[in-house]
Amino acid sequence: MRVIWRIGASAGVLLALVWIVNQLSFIRTKWQEYHTIPLAYDTATWKKGFGRSFEDWRRPRLVPLDQRRPSISDLAPQRGQHRASDQIAIDTASRTQIIVRDRVIVVGKRKHEDTNWVIEELPDWSHAIYTVDDASQPLHVPKNKGKESSVYLQYIIDHYSHLPSTIVFLHSHRDGYPEAWHTEFDEHSNVNTVKLLKTDFVQRNGYANLRCNPDPGCPNEIQPFRASEDKLPEVLFPVVWETFFNNTDVPEVVATACCAQFAVSREQVLKRPLSSYQRYQRWLMETNLSDDVSGRIMEYMWHIIFGQDPVYCPDMIQCLEDVYDM
Repeated sequence: MRVIWRIGASAGVLLALVWIVNQLSFIRTKWQEYHTIPLAYDTATWKKGFGRSFEDWRRPRLVPLDQRRPSISDLAPQRGQHRASDQIAIDTASRTQIIVRDRVIVVGKRKHEDTNWVIEELPDWSHAIYTVDDASQPLHVPKNKGKESSVYLQYIIDHYSHLPSTIVFLHSHRDGYPEAWHTEFDEHSNVNTVKLLKTDFVQRNGYANLRCNPDPGCPNEIQPFRASEDKLPEVLFPVVWETFFNNTDVPEVVATACCAQFAVSREQVLKRPLSSYQRYQRWLMETNLSDDVSGRIMEYMWHIIFGQDPVYCPDMIQCLEDVYDM
């Protein structure tokens, strides 16, 4: 009797071991399937095989493709004929929270200049900071020519097919006198300039000079037919005008408040074809004129390029009320 009991107990243990091995094999198989189920799953097939819904088994580990949070690689622009600036991917990767901003600050700098203030003090804006004297940087220009003009044109050409709604073009200095003497307000602060800017005015008007003080630049800074050899930009203005606009309708007076810091809307930029901006850049890259002369010509071309009258000298008080949220 005792022998029979021992045999039975041994058989029971053996059967239990076989059952456990089978269960472990089943669990291992399902675990492998669990990790190989594609995101584009078939719910009916899942229920048939496992008896429970896919959502019950997998939540919250996987989410269908059309519902998942985008990754940085999803947001980075694809390279194409008119590719976006690499700065978009750089900006996105530098922040843990992804913020979609439909406005940008474009700045040109030399490699020794500190422009961190753009990133740190104006976080509600995207930024594209071009280094004009270091071609190894992600954002650079073909040649450092024409002061800030090479940067402004390069940004437009880089982004023509996907521009943000508002674009602010600035110099690299944050504030202070005398370096930023031409920047509005007592502090001569570009940070304040951007923070107080009325983007709705930029959208309505298409263009806003960020300096409202008319001196220097108004009322008649450039007089192309004055024929003064002491003012080379004036002498050359008719030639450049014809190159830019393919006509000889050169105005007798061109004026605007200095000094090539302005805001423009996407719609205004797109009123001229990409080929026009490429033509302006080609002239700038190929001219033998000094930076001072070519930069000065461009300084008094921007407002005309962006659809304003050759003499763009609004009343200072009215300008401040229109452009800034005082």
